[in-house]
Amino acid sequence: MSATFYRCLTVLLLCAAPWGTTLSQEYKYEIGGMGGGAFYMGDVNKGTPLKGLNPSLGLVFRYNANFRIAFKGGLTWAQVTGSTDGLANAFPNGMQTSFSRNVVDIGGQFEFNFFPYSDKFAYLNTQRLSPYLLIGLGGTVATGSGGAFGALNLPIGVGIKYKLRNRVNIGAELKVHKVLGDGLDNAQLNNPYGIGSSVMKNGDWYTLTTLFLTWDFGPRNRKCNSSKGIEGLMGLSKH
Repeated sequence: MSATFYRCLTVLLLCAAPWGTTLSQEYKYEIGGMGGGAFYMGDVNKGTPLKGLNPSLGLVFRYNANFRIAFKGGLTWAQVTGSTDGLANAFPNGMQTSFSRNVVDIGGQFEFNFFPYSDKFAYLNTQRLSPYLLIGLGGTVATGSGGAFGALNLPIGVGIKYKLRNRVNIGAELKVHKVLGDGLDNAQLNNPYGIGSSVMKNGDWYTLTTLFLTWDFGPRNRKCNSSKGIEGLMGLSKH
């Protein structure tokens, strides 16, 4: 066969090579917004989910490593409130308190999709809809009643995402944050019974229930469409 044939074959293989090596999302990144509700559980609310539900807003950035795994960073503002009024349990000396906090949460999470997530590459059994699990590490800063408060937090949660159309994702998420400290609610309620405890046991929690909308960007593959590049690879030139 002629040398020209082998040059043409080389060009075709170079153009097709990325498709053979990229078993992952068409786009590497997502960016978007999220909004929903937030509620607190701790000394002031021992076991009533959704009690004192307040708004939350945030920004999200996601890196899709492949169909199954993603790494997410987020910045969220939420209002968290609570009150001892009407609680069945009694605090020492008849202590009563209430609080209202503006919470800023920043952190990162690891996500695992139950199904290979994409609206393309059907031959790889990808799905437009996938539930996922998440776990991560974050930081909490709270202002408002009781003074300023800051601590690390451990988020864990579940979610579901859907590829609405090319480059557009929607989803819902439930994420519980274990605060590694006691004081999110109010300084008056730090260890109210005077019983020593560890950080992991004696702490506060807040939960974010959110809806999100993200847009894909950063394509993984670029088309081999440069005529000059092709001519160079084939050894062709015009004189």
